[in-house]
Amino acid sequence: MIRINQIKIIHDENKSYDYDTINDVLKAKVAKILRVSVDDMESFEIIRHSIDARKKPEIYHIYIVDVSLKNNSEEGVVKKCRNKDVSIIEPVRYAFPYVYQHGKEEDLRPVIIGAGPAGLFCGYVLAKNGFKPLILERGSDVDKRTEIVEHFWKSGELDETTNVQFGEGGAGTFSDGKLNTMVKDKDGRGRAALKIFVENGAPIDILYDAKPHIGTDILRDVVKNMRNNIIKWGGEVRFESKVDEIEVSKDSEIKALKVGDECIPCSEAVLAIGHSARDTFYMLKDKNVEMNPKPFAVGFRVEHPQALINYSQYKIAEPKALEPAPYKLTTTTDSGRGVYSFCMCPGGFVVNASSEKGRLAVNGMSYSRRDSKNANSAIIITVDPKDFGSDDVLSGVEFQRGLEEKAYKAGNGKIPVEYYGKFKEAVSGASDLANEDATLTQVQKDFKLIENTPSMKGDYVFANVHDILPDDLNNAFVQGMEKFGRMIKGYNSEYALVSGVESRTSSPVRIVRGENGESVNVKGLFPCGEGAGYAGGIMSAAMDGMKIAEYVAGRICKK
Repeated sequence: MIRINQIKIIHDENKSYDYDTINDVLKAKVAKILRVSVDDMESFEIIRHSIDARKKPEIYHIYIVDVSLKNNSEEGVVKKCRNKDVSIIEPVRYAFPYVYQHGKEEDLRPVIIGAGPAGLFCGYVLAKNGFKPLILERGSDVDKRTEIVEHFWKSGELDETTNVQFGEGGAGTFSDGKLNTMVKDKDGRGRAALKIFVENGAPIDILYDAKPHIGTDILRDVVKNMRNNIIKWGGEVRFESKVDEIEVSKDSEIKALKVGDECIPCSEAVLAIGHSARDTFYMLKDKNVEMNPKPFAVGFRVEHPQALINYSQYKIAEPKALEPAPYKLTTTTDSGRGVYSFCMCPGGFVVNASSEKGRLAVNGMSYSRRDSKNANSAIIITVDPKDFGSDDVLSGVEFQRGLEEKAYKAGNGKIPVEYYGKFKEAVSGASDLANEDATLTQVQKDFKLIENTPSMKGDYVFANVHDILPDDLNNAFVQGMEKFGRMIKGYNSEYALVSGVESRTSSPVRIVRGENGESVNVKGLFPCGEGAGYAGGIMSAAMDGMKIAEYVAGRICKK
């Protein structure tokens, strides 16, 4: 296989960059680079696409492609073209290592607790390879769930069983649907997971975009299609089936799960419970399942006009042939706390993501077109067990709950919103206007920041958001915003919108597992995904689900 790196195409706002068009353009370019004809190509695959805007407004599309040839010696072709960006590679191909062939009637099927990305992908690869898993999800199927969530956003009536956190697809279903990850893909699980998304209805460009996303609208169809395939291959998916208790034998081995009055025998159970399954964390604590508190981050959602972000990144405020611009910001405060953007949603919405009555949390969401007028991102500050006020393993859960109660009270059940200028003045005592420079003033005028209003799902109200976090975290937030204002002009505008609280960035615990993927003190119990503390987003959770599926299958096949 031949890999060609750094294929550059200058951006033209009047041209299309859809898959079919760019595929033909790239084939012609590759043929020229390799000095072969397009007909000589046996296979052609776009591996990666990124945007180079370092010389904006001159923007380049950068591609990496893999090619195999029919009749030519690939080594000879690479040698003759004398191009440092052309090389021979051996691509990584993912293969599930087990196929179930036992067929003994006494064999118990593996049970997966949770139908978020980790649970779905674990169940998908197990079912495809004959293991016929049972998936138990506390919330509703995605269609019913969508109705319940939209009713909550309109009425404020929260269903604690089915909401933005719980239900088919997990918390990711009502998100931006971002599919990028920092996890290294040496075993090919990441690319295999992207192909599963495509097989189930996602657009093909997610296979190569550097920052792939599919949006909440497409993701809902994908998870439903995955569920139907799991059932087609012999698996079972039950909704509104919360696991209330695990039963453990005297030999510290999982033996059953209790769902209401039903007892489900099992010898392999996957804990893909998500980062908000607080009642399940407490049940596991009561069962003495080994867990540790872990660091996470909390903060606020910040909104700006998408045109401002586009102009900063592209020097084009309203691009026609470019995706709405994303950004990534990170800094360290004088006190050593990390402050960074998280789950940035171009053209998105801030959503009420609460799952407990009397407590309020927010998240970011977008549809596949990303065509909301605002960009939003969480700006979050790192916290660790010393901030939680207790040595209890679940002190992080109570820390989150305390912040969410303050957010609920600040907005009287609605999303509390505050202009950054008011927030900054309340926290630091400094007037934003007094420190404003002429360039920032002009940016605020050019992009009409004073006229900006929230893009939200769920009722909101202007309130004292600065009352939610402790003083040291508020100060870290302001320090971060001021530094980010030097990176993106206008970011620290007094009219930037701040809402909160963003408290569900990751799990507050890690359910400890060994090298075989099992809990270190309960045999046959497999902590998995974001809720167990081993992932941070849709893709890493999906990849961890596939990894745990391999461990589960291996345990079954060795019996």
